[in-house]
Amino acid sequence: MKRKTFGPVTSQHVAQHAGVSQSAVSRTFTPGASISPATREKVLQSARELGYRPNALARSLNTARSRIVGVVISCFDNPFYPHVLEALGRELDALNYHLLLFVSDRDSNVDRIFDQIMQYRVDGIVLASGALSDALSEECHGAGIPVVLFNRTAESEMASSVNTDNRAAARQIAEFLLAGEHQRFACITGANNASVNQLRLDGFREALRARNIDVTVLAGQNDSEQTAQAARQLFSSGTPPDAVFAVNDHMALTVMDVARYEFGLRIPQDVSVVGYDDVGPAGWPSYALTSICQPVEVMVQRTIGLLMQQIDSAVMAPEQIVIPGTLVVRHSARRPRHGVVEENGQLLFRSEEVE
Repeated sequence: MKRKTFGPVTSQHVAQHAGVSQSAVSRTFTPGASISPATREKVLQSARELGYRPNALARSLNTARSRIVGVVISCFDNPFYPHVLEALGRELDALNYHLLLFVSDRDSNVDRIFDQIMQYRVDGIVLASGALSDALSEECHGAGIPVVLFNRTAESEMASSVNTDNRAAARQIAEFLLAGEHQRFACITGANNASVNQLRLDGFREALRARNIDVTVLAGQNDSEQTAQAARQLFSSGTPPDAVFAVNDHMALTVMDVARYEFGLRIPQDVSVVGYDDVGPAGWPSYALTSICQPVEVMVQRTIGLLMQQIDSAVMAPEQIVIPGTLVVRHSARRPRHGVVEENGQLLFRSEEVE
């Protein structure tokens, strides 16, 4: 008869029901442990009848491994990060690891997030929060917890990271817009404390300064309303830009909406808009945003591979992985006469600089 209980079913209940030792139950649910097929089947049958599920957190006390990887993310209004989170979940699940999400905001306290991480005995951390990158990675490093920064660079040499080549990709955007014969350039930046934001701005500026061209820079702070205000300021000026680079797609789409619906501008005839990330709405026909593609699946694979290497070896040798980005050409920007090629059904821009 199936056991009726209002409390949790424990391994001791299963052992009693199956007539085996508690250690036999533990070995049954430990991958690679030695146990006879007959005993294993007896334990599994009792577990099914009782509705038993092994407690992963309790098992971690014995194995010193929780098989949990913490992921710290802050910008969920940016569609890039839900896409990243989904890819991380799939990659970790394939390795029999579990993802534990920690949500931070721009004002998150490092001590609070670190205390939460320590409470759950995570085996490693993927850190994708610009506001916490350096301070939190140093705290985790001091506690012996491997950390890999995703889409972030670290000022400290102790942390590993995986990024696209932000500076080179932003230079490529400038080369693309210059090839399209644009004259007046603007850049809308993200959070001031995000390393990738500064790298993208620097790369864009460098390519334009090489031609003695100035760029108007306004802060969007990864916020829709602040980005809209920045766009209004640009388009209401006496000399509005005819090319705008927003350092992520989330802000680029807002710029497009303001240009079209508040100022009646035609895209790309009156103004070209380019973003960075190439996820979600960027490919929708209503936006058709020209954008730097960050290869999320590849970045996630390299991130988890690097993290597992550190977890398995217990050695936290820092490594910085940089992956090339690709400029995907759609209809939000004026197309240059040269440099656009078709590959695998997509139009891409290949400037001389990145050949």
